[in-house]
Amino acid sequence: MFLFCTYLLLCTFLAVVLLPLLNILASSFSDPIAVSSGRVLFWPVDFSLRGYEVALGDPQVVTGFINSLIYTGVGAFISVTLTIALAYPLSRKSLFGRGPVMGAVVFTMLFSGGLIPTYLVIQQLGMLDTRWSMVIPQAIGVWQVVIASTYFRTMIPDELYEAAQLDGCGDLRFLWKVALPLAKPMIAVVALMYAITQWNSYFDALIYLKDADLYPIQLVLRNILILNTNPNGASNAAQMLERQQLADLLKYSLIVIASVPVLLIYPFVARYFTKGIMIGAIKG
Repeated sequence: MFLFCTYLLLCTFLAVVLLPLLNILASSFSDPIAVSSGRVLFWPVDFSLRGYEVALGDPQVVTGFINSLIYTGVGAFISVTLTIALAYPLSRKSLFGRGPVMGAVVFTMLFSGGLIPTYLVIQQLGMLDTRWSMVIPQAIGVWQVVIASTYFRTMIPDELYEAAQLDGCGDLRFLWKVALPLAKPMIAVVALMYAITQWNSYFDALIYLKDADLYPIQLVLRNILILNTNPNGASNAAQMLERQQLADLLKYSLIVIASVPVLLIYPFVARYFTKGIMIGAIKG
């Protein structure tokens, strides 16, 4: 009975998550009239690729998609590099002032300077309306630092470090030749966290970017979903109706397009994800 209730509960959760996704996927491959009339449930009605043709034919969508790929790739690389550079020294017990530094890092997890001071800092650094404003301000995540530091401390024994020292291996060489190869699962998890956060980010772009050519795909998607913007005007009722039907279809097509990269990346690092989360949960 317990197993039956457990599986029933899990199936319920699966249905709550999966059915809306199936509806979005089916709507993206349906005819605009069927989508606007609400006739699409979990299977395409009057199969059509018009939504993807219009979405991928819009220069703003293509530019936003390319921008998001750049922000995700460059941002994840910078974030992982800085996280390891901070987490590895904090994992060594011989580091002077390790406790206060770790306390200061965790303190930023609880309190922040606020939006306006952060905006003023970005402005003073000259990063407004540049790509750097999308990758530098949120480059280091405290939770990722905790995960990386705990992994280095628990999975790489001190005896290995001492043996390397006896062979004349310095700290940087030990990190590059020994620690990083052993930390590939952790690096994969941290990189996935940063990549997903960067890919889904739109608020920073909304605050720091004014040039539409720098917008990520999520901000383009927001403009279509919330503001219902469309560069093509409408001069009569028929054109307005067609425009509204196409806008409804574009919403679903763009959601699918924006979700594809994350869905493609996740299976390659999914086996490391649970392990990395469990390691990061041990903060002792």
